[in-house]
Amino acid sequence: MTISTERPPVAAIAALGLTQIIGYGSLYYSFSILAPDMARDLSWSSEWIFGALSAALLIGGLAAPLMGTWIDRFGAGRIMTSGSAIAAAALVACAFAQGKIAFVAALIGIEIASNLVQYGAAFALLVQIRPQVAQRSIAYLTLIAGFASTIFWPVTTALHAHLSWQNVYLIFAGLNLVVCLPIHAWLSRGVGQTRRRTGDEAARRVEPSLPPSVRRPAFILMVTGFALESFVNSALLVHMVPVMSALGLGAMAVVVGTLFGPSQVLSRLINMVFGESLSQVMLAIICAILLPTALVILIATAPSVPGALVFAVVFGLGSGLNSIVYGTLPLALFGSDGYGRRQGQIMSVRLVVSSMAPFALAFLMGYLGVSWSLSIAALLSTVAVGAFFAIMRLTRPVARPDTVPNPREA
Repeated sequence: MTISTERPPVAAIAALGLTQIIGYGSLYYSFSILAPDMARDLSWSSEWIFGALSAALLIGGLAAPLMGTWIDRFGAGRIMTSGSAIAAAALVACAFAQGKIAFVAALIGIEIASNLVQYGAAFALLVQIRPQVAQRSIAYLTLIAGFASTIFWPVTTALHAHLSWQNVYLIFAGLNLVVCLPIHAWLSRGVGQTRRRTGDEAARRVEPSLPPSVRRPAFILMVTGFALESFVNSALLVHMVPVMSALGLGAMAVVVGTLFGPSQVLSRLINMVFGESLSQVMLAIICAILLPTALVILIATAPSVPGALVFAVVFGLGSGLNSIVYGTLPLALFGSDGYGRRQGQIMSVRLVVSSMAPFALAFLMGYLGVSWSLSIAALLSTVAVGAFFAIMRLTRPVARPDTVPNPREA
């Protein structure tokens, strides 16, 4: 296997890092802070407002495969440019929504825009810019974007202390329109100019590492593993406070939240420095193992405070690596051709599962209790580990009968 001597596109990664921070911060992380006032203005309960978000996530997930196809056809840069405009329009529509139906429609627009400007599209853009170094580029990008929650939770809180949620959304719409849209347009033009200037060399493909006969089962295994991880991650993050309270660790939920973000960034930094020698399948296995390990630690040690702290760090490490793996593993296994379409399919399954996960865990906790519910979550995440191990077996070359050594030979 030839090691590429190309350098990652530093300017593009830095610019995309800024748009990812704004994209995730304005379209995703701000919602939980603004939701109580949204519910009050719409005369909804908190459960209903988050139910509306889940419905929007579900519809956004169903639309993701089509958007992935567009990314391959029209280029990720153009799609992200349009996505920034749609994001701004959807945030404005949400701010001016006069009733529940208009609000939910605008929320669906926000989730569709998210598919066009967040990780799936950004990873595809990096693949289209320089496919040979896209794995490193994706790792660098996730390191920068990992600060989205760290930046936007306090920014949203500070703005909301002086402004209504509607005005906060209008400011965020301006950020998407004034900052993100020009950056995405510049990157879109840059891809075309670079390829025209350097010819085929800059646009050479990453070839699949799997033979055609095993690509379909490998893809099914990969999506299954990602879906199970998304289910457990989403359910735990939404229900962190009730889970901690039921285990006698109520006050630790805040501490877990403060450790989770830095642990995500730390895992990406460690991977960036030491992960070059690891295959992407092995990285996926390590990432998958961290999730059930974190759950077992929490179940076994509760209500121990040190145990909860270890859980938070291990859980954050696994979640941080997961963001890298779901961008790099499909590229390593299936190559750069059709990468946008595959990202759309993966994103669709992840979003659909994530939209249902909080309700599923709440149902399990209501009928089985927290410990048994967490045990089921640990079992599901262990199945994800098995799926990635099965992919590793598929990546190993099969020896032909005539090349099998004779056991009688010395």
